[in-house]
Amino acid sequence: MANVTSARVGYVPPAEVAEVDLYHPKSWVTKYVFCQDAKVIAIQYAFTAIAIGLVALVLSWMMRLQLGFPDTISFIEPGTYLQFITMHGMIMVVYLLTALFLGGFGNYLIPLMVGARDMVFPYVNMVSYWVYLLAVLVLVASFFVPGGPTGAGWTLYPPQAILSGTPGADGGIILMAISLILFIAGFTMGGLNYVVTVLQGRTRGMTMMRMPLTVWGIFVATILALLAFPALFVGSVMLALDRVLGTSFFMPIIVEMGQQLKYDGGSPILFQHLFWFFGHPEVYIVAVPAFGIVSDLIAVHARRNIFGYRMMVWAIVAIGGLSFVVWAHHMYVSGMNPWFGYFFATTTLIIAVPTALKVYNWTLTLWKGNIRLTLPMLFAIGFIVTFVNGGITGLFLGNVVVDVPLSDTMFVVAHFHMVMGVAPILVIFGAIYHWYPLMTGRMLNTAMGHFHFWVTFVGAYTIFLPIHYLGFLGVPRRYFALGETSFIPESAHTLSAFITVVVLIVGVAQLVFFFNLVWSAYKGKAAGRNPWGATTLEWQTPEIPPGHGNFGPTLPLVYRWAYDYSVPGQAQDFVPQNQPPATAAAGGETPGTRGAAT
Repeated sequence: MANVTSARVGYVPPAEVAEVDLYHPKSWVTKYVFCQDAKVIAIQYAFTAIAIGLVALVLSWMMRLQLGFPDTISFIEPGTYLQFITMHGMIMVVYLLTALFLGGFGNYLIPLMVGARDMVFPYVNMVSYWVYLLAVLVLVASFFVPGGPTGAGWTLYPPQAILSGTPGADGGIILMAISLILFIAGFTMGGLNYVVTVLQGRTRGMTMMRMPLTVWGIFVATILALLAFPALFVGSVMLALDRVLGTSFFMPIIVEMGQQLKYDGGSPILFQHLFWFFGHPEVYIVAVPAFGIVSDLIAVHARRNIFGYRMMVWAIVAIGGLSFVVWAHHMYVSGMNPWFGYFFATTTLIIAVPTALKVYNWTLTLWKGNIRLTLPMLFAIGFIVTFVNGGITGLFLGNVVVDVPLSDTMFVVAHFHMVMGVAPILVIFGAIYHWYPLMTGRMLNTAMGHFHFWVTFVGAYTIFLPIHYLGFLGVPRRYFALGETSFIPESAHTLSAFITVVVLIVGVAQLVFFFNLVWSAYKGKAAGRNPWGATTLEWQTPEIPPGHGNFGPTLPLVYRWAYDYSVPGQAQDFVPQNQPPATAAAGGETPGTRGAAT
């Protein structure tokens, strides 16, 4: 196997930036609550994101019960159904996936993987979490105001979002806008931390082209978010002003219940442009960190260097750049000029090229690798299969002629959930199974993990493949009840009931995962140091779990890239990044490699 690395082995440049003094907690409160340690902040982000994500999971059950068994649950009314749709979508996309990938994995992994003691601005990092928590609490508060949360759909399109006939048009939409504003403010503080830490906080020898692809993914996704979130920020501010002060940024001349409202001259399409200028990069704000994590999971568990490292890096960068010129493919049915449709259909096809390159590189990394079907590897392979399937259906919707009849059908729901729901959540599970030993010093239970994987993976396909079929039948999305519709056969209603049953089964199966997390923290098998035999720096710390400051009295020196696996002539099948060339050639070990699985 070739062992050509992407940076000269053994070269360690001199230090350019002095080490930053660490903040040392003075009490239990400053150690575990108002903590400035990025690892604790990451766990706070993760717990908060998962907690609000469970709310979204329950909301999805309520929606499916209504679709599968109409009118059997008395408290699900047309208005509440629309509120469930809105809150489920917004929570999953923004408050769960974005916060977990960037706030959770970003905080935990960036300092450890680049050889830093902490984020460069620990206090600002701490504040970013508490602003995020405040945003979540404001969002939850909308469930308890008169009228409940907004039911405008997760895209919050005006004029519907603020007209009185829409559920939650009073307090609900205002709290949603405030929550988004707070979320973006908190993320900006955290995001600047991630970017500056990657650029300025790397240890000696950790050049940009020696960084693991996980760091590259989070780094590029953070830059995307810093550029895309301002569009949602200003859109939320202007939407709130339209509702509270009666401005007309998005509200045209409009008549409601026979009365002309005070609005005059606004453009609803302007909001759609602002929302989707954020919304499509948001797909890659979630996907790009997943790409990086999957790359590392595959390399570690296939015992093979990543194929085409530089190509993978530049593909991530290209995807990030192109994600800003495809947003209007979400707006084909808005009445845009056909020439704009042609342009955005073309850019949609172009962005598939660097994405396909990543799939080819993952496949070639697996080719002739020493594949170990560990739980992280199973979830990584599940992600690749799912993302490819979701991407293929995206080609349908990227074509104007095909998208127009499918746009308001369940086909879009199925495609979106495969790409933005199932695929990234599979990566989250794989990452947790992979790094749980680092965070706790114990392994997750394998039997429970296999049950969790197969029920989740097979269940997801049992749910969403039939929903594609329902979309081809013309079953509309967002409808509370279909009734007796002539073009929808009775078999579609039976299929919908079957899908609902599977949704409940898959949802309950997630309880096994959460039980595994808690049980293994106390009863799990001791992991030892570096149980997967990984090369990256997070596994080379003096303590497992890593202590305050991560690396003890001296920071590691990096001599090589992150993917020296199965290198000919070596004593073991991996060479850690911080192992000097002479030691590696002699078959020596670094302190963090003893006890690794081979």
